[in-house]
Amino acid sequence: MDALVTTEWLAGELGASDLRIVDATYFANFPGEAPRDAAAEYEAAHIPGAVFMNLGDLRDTDSDLPMMLPSAEKFASRMQSLGLGDGSRIVLYDNSPHHTAARAWWMLRTFGAHDVAILDGGFAKWQAEGRETTSGKEQLRHRHFTVWADAKNVRTLDQMKANVDSGAEQVVDARSAARFTGEEPDPRPATHAGHIPGSHNLPQGTLFNADGTWKQGEALREAFATAGVDLDRPMVATCGSGITAAVLAFGAHLVGKAMPIYDGSWSEWGADRSTPKAMGARETVDA
Repeated sequence: MDALVTTEWLAGELGASDLRIVDATYFANFPGEAPRDAAAEYEAAHIPGAVFMNLGDLRDTDSDLPMMLPSAEKFASRMQSLGLGDGSRIVLYDNSPHHTAARAWWMLRTFGAHDVAILDGGFAKWQAEGRETTSGKEQLRHRHFTVWADAKNVRTLDQMKANVDSGAEQVVDARSAARFTGEEPDPRPATHAGHIPGSHNLPQGTLFNADGTWKQGEALREAFATAGVDLDRPMVATCGSGITAAVLAFGAHLVGKAMPIYDGSWSEWGADRSTPKAMGARETVDA
């Protein structure tokens, strides 16, 4: 199964015994935004057979940060309860402007699932094509999901502090230009505006076509290049809380590149008084 699958492909695979479909819609619901309830929208309409992954609850609830990875044990337990098990082919979709299926993809891969894909165009494209949907909740069947984790695609605060000095990894920020420059204040209380010094700004929406499908091939590479990112050098993605950074990580994956994520992202860096912050557009850094 490819990492990015079409609505046509998924429609033809519905009912396959090893296929699991997951609605991974999540809304940040910051102040000033019209609130949306992802679980309620799922129950109103979803792709037949899809289960709902509650990303808002699938996190380290002992952390003061909003979306830190949960323990491997907690993650495996939640996947088992959703009927996602070892050997499953998992297709993720969302209906969020934050493209949150990418976060679910990154988490699943971090915790050991290998055959994981994202539905190109998401639920919006599925609905626009008049494809079948259903309502209510799906009957869940418990399946075994092995407890396992690989931290190689996760970066910590200490690693990111060291990287400011070394420049070993290009830091790529998925937030909007206004959030990146500091022109727009951070929506989280007591969080400084701006960005990690030396970062590149690649707003996550830049990786999509006008119809909501992913850019691919040369168009996708050009999006990274326009932001000043060299795909042949090590990279790390960041954002507000680790959600949209996964969009950049998935985009890099589509062009055959690895892109770890700074899981604490700006919600950690911007609230930490010991970290350096930069404002305005990215300063020029010599190659």
